Amino acid sequence: MVFTWALKRQILYIAILTVALGAFGLWVIYPYFNKLPSCTDGIRNGDETGVDCGGSCQKACLYQVDQVSILWSRAFQVVPGRYNAVAYLENHNSSNAIEKISYEFRFADKNNLYIGRRDGVTVVPPSGRFAVFEPALDFGNSVPVYTTFQFTETPDWLQVPPERLNEIKLSVSDINLENEDTSPRLSATVTNPSLFTVPDIGVVAILYDKNGNAVNASRTYLSELGKEKSAQVNFTWPEPLKSAVVDEEIIPMYDLFKARLN
Repeated sequence: MVFTWALKRQILYIAILTVALGAFGLWVIYPYFNKLPSCTDGIRNGDETGVDCGGSCQKACLYQVDQVSILWSRAFQVVPGRYNAVAYLENHNSSNAIEKISYEFRFADKNNLYIGRRDGVTVVPPSGRFAVFEPALDFGNSVPVYTTFQFTETPDWLQVPPERLNEIKLSVSDINLENEDTSPRLSATVTNPSLFTVPDIGVVAILYDKNGNAVNASRTYLSELGKEKSAQVNFTWPEPLKSAVVDEEIIPMYDLFKARLN
């Protein structure tokens, strides 16, 4: 076979085009086969201990965390026909938290007949006991005697960065309860000793009798608490308390992940 100059030129062009297309295809395909491990690629790789969880990933693996314990849940009368609900829980994980999780309160009367429910969303702080509060519940003529609480979705546990975990710890002091027999008023001071500004703080107060039973509860808000700042919080009840109070617990509820370093 005799190769003319024109044929040789066509073969050269085809070879150049083939090489160019091959190089382009390699450029397109190569990243898919040589991606660095990440916490969002759907593959267990790098230092992960599960698929996209554990190791250096912020998301914690479900099998590595303990479930939150529900210690008790109650509805407390504010005035006749109006109630607040509280669930008292404990997170056994010292460095893991949940930024957002849905929950449900359900209520039944003395005959265990369903009379209502309330849904909401809460944070789960790391390491310790905390409270979920739902206000202004109205059941008509029914009285809630039985209250249950449950989370309604699978949690996304996150590993809290050490600098947030170790530094952002709001404290409570100067707790004072007055006028128990008339119009109870509880005051306290919440202090943020850290260099972070903490926004959206829901402060829950629970009152206990001599047997350690919860007598009543309330909640107030701080829009934010700046670094190394303190703020006074106040709680009031429109009616006298039904039992003598011997202890008060005040629980600041806030999202560690939203705190900002100034």
